[in-house]
Amino acid sequence: MTDQGSIHRPARRLTAAGEEALDEIVAQEVAVALVYNGISHAVMMATPCDLEDFARGFSLTERIVESPSEIYDIEVEPVGRGIEVRLNIAAKRMAGLQQRRRTLAGRTGCGLCGVDSLDEAMRPVATSQATETVSRQAIWHAMAALPAQQRINRVNGATHAAGWAAADGTLLAVREDVGRHNALDKLGGAIARSGAATPGGFVVVTSRCSYEMVHKAAALGAAAIAAVSAPTSLAIETAEQAGIALAAFVRDGRLTVYANAGRIAA
Repeated sequence: MTDQGSIHRPARRLTAAGEEALDEIVAQEVAVALVYNGISHAVMMATPCDLEDFARGFSLTERIVESPSEIYDIEVEPVGRGIEVRLNIAAKRMAGLQQRRRTLAGRTGCGLCGVDSLDEAMRPVATSQATETVSRQAIWHAMAALPAQQRINRVNGATHAAGWAAADGTLLAVREDVGRHNALDKLGGAIARSGAATPGGFVVVTSRCSYEMVHKAAALGAAAIAAVSAPTSLAIETAEQAGIALAAFVRDGRLTVYANAGRIAA
């Protein structure tokens, strides 16, 4: 066992010259159940670290609660081969959750597994409350600083990261997970807990940018989301509706803006 997020596993390297035994460090991936007021709502495959942040961020970005104050308590408990994260939330929010309750069978990197209707999948877009512009220099600065804070990925090479940057590009919080949506939810929980969601702040991610990523970033009030890889068509449409700038291919001193280009300043 190593630190949270990684684990040792034996492996064998095969080459033309022969083979050798290895002690490899790999990313942990376990089933994590989110249980609200005693009722299981979602089961996601995730890296078992920062799970309180994960539960808090998921609750906020999925609109299960409207504010962190409506989450009264969070407990993390290993159960069998997985982990239960038990939340006690406001009765009003629990009543709303029960009305639209569904079971999510989450897989790595999948944010819509288990949704049982098209209307549910294409839920109303969260509109970002941010009005500030973001400078391209700030985006480059934040993305360049992200690898140094990917502590888990530095060990196992298999986790995504999401970071919250201040308007000047200073990274205020970073979270990691094998699932890119999970990393962003963990980030959401971290900034909600610490109050780091400063005006003009934005999100940087080490993955492609999907609809779900934009939706969650907008729900957190980000002025922009910047990804190291490509966006999808629905991510672009969602960013336009949400009023959040979407930049992608942020690397090597360049970036491409796909939505709300006026929000990206020189």
